[in-house]
Amino acid sequence: MWTIYLKELLELVRDRKTFFFTIFVPVIAMPAIFIGFGMLSTNMFKQASQAQMTYAIFGKEYAPQLAARFAREKGMREVALSGPDEIRRAIGDDRIKFALVIPADLESTLAQHRQGAIELHYNSAAAVDMTRKRVTAVLAPHNNAVRALALPTLNLNQDQLRFALDPIKLEDRSTANKREQTGAMVGGLVPYILLMVCLVSAMYPAIDTGAGEKERGTMETLLLAPVSRTSIVLAKFLMLFTVGLTSALLMIASLGALLLFGESLMSGDVAQMARAIGPFDLAMVALMLVPTAAMFASILLSISVYAKSYKEASGLISPLMIVTILPTLAALLPGVEMNWKWAMVPLTNVSLAMKELVKGTMDYSMLSVIMLSTTVTAGALLALCRWWFNREAVLFRN
Repeated sequence: MWTIYLKELLELVRDRKTFFFTIFVPVIAMPAIFIGFGMLSTNMFKQASQAQMTYAIFGKEYAPQLAARFAREKGMREVALSGPDEIRRAIGDDRIKFALVIPADLESTLAQHRQGAIELHYNSAAAVDMTRKRVTAVLAPHNNAVRALALPTLNLNQDQLRFALDPIKLEDRSTANKREQTGAMVGGLVPYILLMVCLVSAMYPAIDTGAGEKERGTMETLLLAPVSRTSIVLAKFLMLFTVGLTSALLMIASLGALLLFGESLMSGDVAQMARAIGPFDLAMVALMLVPTAAMFASILLSISVYAKSYKEASGLISPLMIVTILPTLAALLPGVEMNWKWAMVPLTNVSLAMKELVKGTMDYSMLSVIMLSTTVTAGALLALCRWWFNREAVLFRN
């Protein structure tokens, strides 16, 4: 068995593609994702908040002070349109980002101490709405000025006005520290990346060790060797398990190096969370990847052995990524929290545990349940793979 195992590993080492996906991607990917994405998102938000925004305004004569505020606002430039009917087309052609339509009765409505309304036309089909945010930022001081002028006539002071607007105010007193708040956002990304790397790194070797050997005609030679089929399955399984686990561990090592030496490259909250994540937390993350890598290795080997050719194996394995993504992303859904029920669900339990470890709120009594359920699942899949490999109808479908 060990001879076959070493033979499989030697073939992988000679394959440049395998080296790239197993060594280079895990070591470089984690720092690149955390540092690169963090810096990119920060710069993009900064540019979006300061970029020049073109707009059109109709009815300026009905609110001259408000129109003047927009004209003075840095980063905004007015564009003349023929009429309100042209707004939709101008936004669609990207000539303007938004348009304001001020009604003729705005001043009289405000004079009667009633709430006025201004139409804001813009394209709201954006993941991050910067247009409304910037318009609101200009409108807020104007509202404050109008409110201050109205206070004497209303015979209200500031405290009475606050009562009229909001009789009861909620004052937030969050029990979550900065690590928990930041970890809730970042923690969902860590298991997704680690599990994907663990799967993808073993994918190409799995296709080659099953369907690839069938195409090369070496599968029959291997079966004629004086080695039991169980030993052959275990050797191939251990090779895939080694590749997948090694890639994930290398990524965790690169993450540890990033947390240790790359703190200066992170923003305040992320840097604070990075200081709080210790070697023990990373070791627990690595421990949970052991049975997970075994699950992936068993599934990939079963599919590759079933496939007639390299092409068919690639087509059969590709949907496996979707099957892996769904339970991983389930850990991000509202109401899905670490408890005894979710601790029994494969992949989702690992994702939840990793997120809790990053947040620093892990209930370590759950780790034994997660490890047990994942190990049992991996063992059942390996037994299925062994039974699958012993069937002549599966090995020689063609």
